[in-house]
Amino acid sequence: MQVILLETIDSLGIAGSEVKVADGYGRNYLLPRKKALLATPQNKKLMESQKAKIALKIEKEKGLANEMAKRLEAVVITVPVKITEDNRLYGSVNAIDIKAALEAMGIEVERRMILLSEPIKAVGSFKVPVKVYSGIEPEITIEVIAE
Repeated sequence: MQVILLETIDSLGIAGSEVKVADGYGRNYLLPRKKALLATPQNKKLMESQKAKIALKIEKEKGLANEMAKRLEAVVITVPVKITEDNRLYGSVNAIDIKAALEAMGIEVERRMILLSEPIKAVGSFKVPVKVYSGIEPEITIEVIAE
């Protein structure tokens, strides 16, 4: 099924682009939630007339993402954890812990935006990328210390 995206979806593309999706995904998710239109000739003409408006919206989103990226690059999160006698963690620091620490600082992010490849299982300083927008991934510093 060919659809025209009305908003940017990370896994598909940016607003205004025409993409091919599975029939069920388009019919059951994208179309009912008004995230896409069927790629009919009439809808294509409609999107061509609104291209300037969509480009302005994308620039605004990128501007907001760049501002947030600048804020996030300066962030240092200290996470106190319980450790054993041989300096090993009793658990691990994962994306949910990082999200909670960011929210405590007044920074709202979604868990899936935190690109932690595997949970942190050691004491020390770590750089973790946060995907703010497509192609914009500032790194925050996580300091894991003994409690």
